[in-house]
Amino acid sequence: MWWWYPLLGAVAGMIAGLFGIGGGLVIVPVLAAAFVLQGVAPEVLMHLAIGTSLATIVVTSLSSARAHHERGAVRLDWLKRLLPGLVVGTGLGVVLASELSGETLKLAFGVFVLLVAAKLGLDLKVGQMAQAPGRVGQFVGGSTVGVISSLFGIGGGTVMVPMLSSWQARMTEAVGTAAAAGFPIALTAALTNIVVGWHAPNLPEHAIGYVHWVAWLGIVLASVPFARLGARLAHALPALLLKRLFALILVVVGLRFLLA
Repeated sequence: MWWWYPLLGAVAGMIAGLFGIGGGLVIVPVLAAAFVLQGVAPEVLMHLAIGTSLATIVVTSLSSARAHHERGAVRLDWLKRLLPGLVVGTGLGVVLASELSGETLKLAFGVFVLLVAAKLGLDLKVGQMAQAPGRVGQFVGGSTVGVISSLFGIGGGTVMVPMLSSWQARMTEAVGTAAAAGFPIALTAALTNIVVGWHAPNLPEHAIGYVHWVAWLGIVLASVPFARLGARLAHALPALLLKRLFALILVVVGLRFLLA
């Protein structure tokens, strides 16, 4: 079933480019379905899907961050202050996920996906602050993003873009800074998932800790070029229609996790 993984990478990349949201929300549920068909043990299935998703973001986030940096859209001052919290929160999130059962992790992912769907579908906005918080506030914000990202296998943009927007960041700055933050989140999470899952029982072939390297390679090879294609298509379609379409997809995914 190796051919599943480049196909998944193509779909995830297309959706990431088309909807402007990280491919982790697509990679995790489809990987989980693929692992079920391969007979992966239920107790490690979700951990493996989340860890592998985060490992793919290590690569994909670099190209995204570089593109945004070249356009001057990355707030390096904020990124430096967020970095300690991102690393600490990400590590804590992976450890927390490793302590949860596969069933609990599946239900939590389903709830999270439905919340994201509600935000996108209803076009909900967060409140605005007069200015960005100080170092302590940014550490707390970075830690929160790190925990959520590592728990659910995402790069953090789903949470960080609204947070930075509430700090009076322009949308281009919020997206660019969140894209750059995806790399330390994903790298910390991938390495931690390898360590905490190193001696986990019932891991399938080609898994090192909670990262499936065959799946990782197939997804990475296909996701980057298809993300560019999705981005081009996005400019030809209405933004609100795209948001609501993706929200509908996420509702289906979330209910599938909750009811399966």
